[in-house]
Amino acid sequence: MKTLKELVRPNIWRMKPYSSARNEFHGAASVFLDANENPYNTAYNRYPDPMQWELKKRISEMKDVPTESIFLGNGSDEPIDLIPRVFCEPGKDNVVSITPSYGMYEVVAEVNDIEFRKVQLTKDFDLDVDALMNATDSRTKAIFLCSPNNPSGNSLNRDKIHQILDTFEGITVIDEAYIDFSSQDTFLKELKKYPNLIVLQTLSKAWGAAGLRLGMAFASPEIIAIMSNVKYPYNVNVLTQRQALEVLNNETNMKEHLRSILDERTRLQNILPQLPCVRKIYPTDANFILTDVGDANAVYQTLVEKGVIVRNRTTVTLCEGCLRITVGTSEENDILLSVLKEIKA
Repeated sequence: MKTLKELVRPNIWRMKPYSSARNEFHGAASVFLDANENPYNTAYNRYPDPMQWELKKRISEMKDVPTESIFLGNGSDEPIDLIPRVFCEPGKDNVVSITPSYGMYEVVAEVNDIEFRKVQLTKDFDLDVDALMNATDSRTKAIFLCSPNNPSGNSLNRDKIHQILDTFEGITVIDEAYIDFSSQDTFLKELKKYPNLIVLQTLSKAWGAAGLRLGMAFASPEIIAIMSNVKYPYNVNVLTQRQALEVLNNETNMKEHLRSILDERTRLQNILPQLPCVRKIYPTDANFILTDVGDANAVYQTLVEKGVIVRNRTTVTLCEGCLRITVGTSEENDILLSVLKEIKA
């Protein structure tokens, strides 16, 4: 593996990060006159904790990861964007990812003027490790993998991911946004073994808190420190930090909803293949099912006319004729199925 100094952009390695008032003082006090805040409207007048220590402590307890190995961002999109900003020199470096997969990896590469190299998955939506590694060169700073993958829903082969972790000299990013719906183990347990590994998770899916916009990145303390140097000082607001703690402290509620979603996923997996318009469903470890309906545009339009919105993925690589159907409540799924039952093959 390359050292962190070899991977980080030289200007980022040398930079002196901005230090906010809340970074410079830690402890209890009754009078705060350091941050030019309005002394009134006491609910929201103070800047939030720039390092979100209370929230990180709770996440650390739940994930069994040290607080120093946790980065919190405005959704997972913030750490996804920070990775090329930290590691890639614009116009020179590149990142490699798989296709089909989450579209933001390519967007942030383009925004940061980083070449984005896509390697097609196999017809079963799994990794072609040789093709992936052949797409890398000395200027490849990161590989982005999404597992369980979006839009296919399947978990990538774990042994193949290990091949990449054992071989690639740069940063390997594993996006586990849907890991709570999977029987696969998280790669969080392997952070100590792989110092160049970054694992992404979120509150948006299993935790039912997409509106809070809280994403999590887990990595070595050294990588987290550099990402924290580059982020905006107060990137996670007061309301998000408070509400996220409330959400995380109600784990029982999350687990009840998770069981319901998994039960409904199984029900949809049993019923969908029996419908005339459904040609195939793909294996899934996520809270959605990629479904081949043949004429995806026509089926999508029929669903829209009935007030049911799914995601049309027919123009995506390997997904021709496919709709991506999120698992809803039993009532929502009943409505979906009733519409699909009326559509002929």
